[in-house]
Order: sequence, then structure tokens, then C-alpha cells
Amino acid sequence: MLWFKKKNRQKTEIDMTKLPKHIAFIADGNGRWANSRGLARTLGHKEGKDAIKRVLDRCVELKIEVVTMFCFSTENFGRPKEEVDYIFNLLREVKGDLLDSLLKRNVRFRHMGDKSLLYKDIADDLEEMEKKTASCTGTIFNLALAYGSRHEIIDAVKKIIESGETDISEQSFKKYLYTTDLADPDLIVRASGEKRLSNFMLYQAAYSEFYFPDKYWPDFDAKTVDDCIIEFQKRKRRYGKI
Repeated sequence: MLWFKKKNRQKTEIDMTKLPKHIAFIADGNGRWANSRGLARTLGHKEGKDAIKRVLDRCVELKIEVVTMFCFSTENFGRPKEEVDYIFNLLREVKGDLLDSLLKRNVRFRHMGDKSLLYKDIADDLEEMEKKTASCTGTIFNLALAYGSRHEIIDAVKKIIESGETDISEQSFKKYLYTTDLADPDLIVRASGEKRLSNFMLYQAAYSEFYFPDKYWPDFDAKTVDDCIIEFQKRKRRYGKI
């Protein structure tokens, strides 16, 4: 089963000359989606996996340069072990199909997070996908897994201390972050209607636009992506200027 399918979707409402270069999604609400339907929370994560396919598919179709998806935080390790294991088993199940689809669609895979916190086989799988898609030149799919922004910033400070570098600027600091060579997100979208970042890209979000659709992540689809972009295109971005 391929993760991507070509679709002939109308793009009339979207200004194709003003697309965000980097969209970051906080994939929130899988468990609540399931609970609202009287289902086990794990089924919400399964549906959330399918939403990742739909959203990434549409972003690739639109040629969005970078798509970040925040799917598992450093804090999420505090959830019941059965739920954590189920989430990582989903990644194990889709890894082969995902890698094939990324290569066929010229999508480069990036992992954003601390691999040392992950099961070794998961960390190895992520590294393999990074290596095998390194020469892809299309959309970058940046998967935030075992990620926390405060953890990232502390990691960056430790790396600076180890390097001995003392003349630190905003640009030199950025090279120590997980997003070292990626543009900051133009648009951050959080599913589920919650209006907070929850320790996500705190440094990189300084001038991001925010959008909080009132729907859980498993309900996200291509139309949701279009709606997010249309909302983004209504905004005026002044970066502190007039």
C-alpha cells in the first residue's frame, strides 16, 4: 500500500504564488477522537496514522517545501506503556510502505527529536529512512518524534559549550538546533481546538502564524490542508514592521 496517491484536486481557492514554505502540524486529539466515539484510544492513533498520509499527500501535491508533524513528545513517554508501545508498533508496521512512497515521490525524510530516547530499532529505522531519502529533492517530511522544544534548546546549549564557541548570534545558535538547515515554520497548525504550543518549536515559532481548527487530528484531510493555507493567506505578516 502506497502512502501517496495522485489526485486531481481543484486549487482555485488557493493562491499558488503565496504558499507557506514550511507548515508544521501538531497532530493532537487522537485519543479524544476515539473516546468521543466510544472506542479504545489505540484506535484513535491508528486513525491518526491515516491522517498523516492524507495531510502529507496534499502537501506534497502542493509542493510545500517542508512539512513538520509533531507526533510524539518527550512528555508522551509518561503515558501508559501499552499506549506508547502501540504507537511505536504503528511506525514499525508502516515503515516499509512509507519509505517506498517517499522515494517514489522524491520526498526527503527528516527526524526531529532525541533518538537516544527511542527504542533502538525505531531509532535505526528513522536513521535508515534519513539516509535512503537524503538525495530526494522534493518536499521535506520532518517527523517530530521524541521531541520537546525545551529539550532541544538545552541540547543546543550543551553542544555550544562542547564546541567552545563563545561569539553566539541568532544564526550561529540556530545551527545547533534540530532544524539547523530548515526554514522556520510559516504556519503552525494545531489539531483538536487546543490553543497552545505544548513545548513545540518554541524558538522557531517566533514569527509563525497560528491556526487552531476545531477538529481532532484523525479528521484532518486534504480539504483541511487547503483550509489552513487559505487562512494563512488572509494574514498580514509584518515581522515587527509597519
